[in-house]
Amino acid sequence: MKHALTLLAMSLMMITILTEGQRVGAQMKPNYVEITRDAFQKVSDGKQVNLYTLRNSSGMVVKLTNQGAKIVQILVPDRNNQLGDVVLGYETADRYLTGRATFGAVVGRFANRIGKGQVTLNGTQYQFPVNNGPNSLHGGKGVQFQIMDGKQIDGRTVQFTYLFKDGEEGYPGNTNFKVTYTLSDDNEIRLTYEAVTDKPTIVNFTNHCYFNLAGEGSGDILNHELMINADRFTPSDDTQIPTGEVRDVNGTPLDFTRSTRIGARINEDYDQLKIASGYDHNYVLNKTGQDLSFAARLYDPSSGRIMEVYTTEPGVQVYTGNFTTGKDKIDVGKGGKIYNLRSSVSLETQHFPDSPNHPNFPTTVLNPGQWFRSTTIFKFSPKFPPKEE
Repeated sequence: MKHALTLLAMSLMMITILTEGQRVGAQMKPNYVEITRDAFQKVSDGKQVNLYTLRNSSGMVVKLTNQGAKIVQILVPDRNNQLGDVVLGYETADRYLTGRATFGAVVGRFANRIGKGQVTLNGTQYQFPVNNGPNSLHGGKGVQFQIMDGKQIDGRTVQFTYLFKDGEEGYPGNTNFKVTYTLSDDNEIRLTYEAVTDKPTIVNFTNHCYFNLAGEGSGDILNHELMINADRFTPSDDTQIPTGEVRDVNGTPLDFTRSTRIGARINEDYDQLKIASGYDHNYVLNKTGQDLSFAARLYDPSSGRIMEVYTTEPGVQVYTGNFTTGKDKIDVGKGGKIYNLRSSVSLETQHFPDSPNHPNFPTTVLNPGQWFRSTTIFKFSPKFPPKEE
C-alpha cells in the first residue's frame, strides 16, 4: 500500500512538472506570426522588395517593406508585458503585391477621395483615375502600389523615397516624396512626410494601418474605446464626397469627444453611418496652426493596450474596416487568420477629402519652391488595472 501511494505521489508530481513545462512553453511560444526577411526577398517590375526591422530597448518591434512604405508588423506589449501584433497584414511580399493595397500603406499622391476625380488648378482642369464609384480614391495607382527606394539609417530609423513623375495618374509635376519611420524608446513610431515639386500640384499623404490592439485576427474592434480631439466633422454626400459643410459632432453618433466604445452607436439610424456602412469620416481636429498636437486615443480593455495619435495634420479619417468581409482571399491575413467585418480601425491623419474643390478647407496645393512637411506619431503604452487597497 505504502509503495502504491509513493508511486501515485510521484506520478502526480510528474504530471505537475509536465503541466508547468507545457505552460511555460506556451508562454515562450509567441502568439503572433514570425515575419522573416527572406519572405520579402523578391524582385518585382525590376525592383527589389525588402523587409526592414526597427527595435527599441523596451522590446517593441516594427517591420516595414519598401512596397508602398508599408508597416507589416507592430509588436507591442500588453498589460502583462506580452508582445502582440496590432496591425492587419500579410507575411510575404507576394501577398502584399496581390492583396489589399492599403494594408499598412502610405497612400498618395492624394489620400482619400476627390469628387469625380477632377480638380482645377491655376485654370487647368486635371482628371485623375475614377476608382471608387464616381470618384478618385487614394490617388489611383498611388505610392501604395509602388516599390520605393528604401534605406535603413540605423536600428531605429528607415527611409523610403519615390519620384512621382509629371502626369503620373493625371497629376501635374515631378514630385519627390520621402517618408521616414523612427522608433523611440518610449514606444513611439514617428512618421515624417516630405515632398517637393517642380510644377504646381496637390499632395495629401497618410498611413493606412488597420489597427486591432487586441491583436490582428482576434475579432472585431467594437469594444475598443476611442476618443477624438475634434468637435466637428465634414459630412459627405451619398458618394462619400464632402458637401462642404463642417458639422458639430454634438448630438450625433460621430461624437467621440469622450472615450466611447466604437460599437456603441455604429449601427444607429443616422444618414452618415448608412452612407459609409459604419465610420469612414473626416474629423476636423481641434487645433490652430500646424504644430504637432494630440489627435486621438484608442484603448482596448481586453489587452490594456493604448495607442495615442499626435499629428501636424488638420484632420483624421476614422475608418472601421467596413469592407473587410473575410469572404475574399485578400482578407486572409498572417497565419491564415480571417479578417472579418470591422476587425480593425484606421486613424488616418491627413488633409480633408476633396480639399481642392472646397476653398473653405485647408489647402493641399504645393508650389515649386515650397516643401510639404508633415509628422504623425503613434504612441503605444499599457493601461494597468487599479491596485487593490
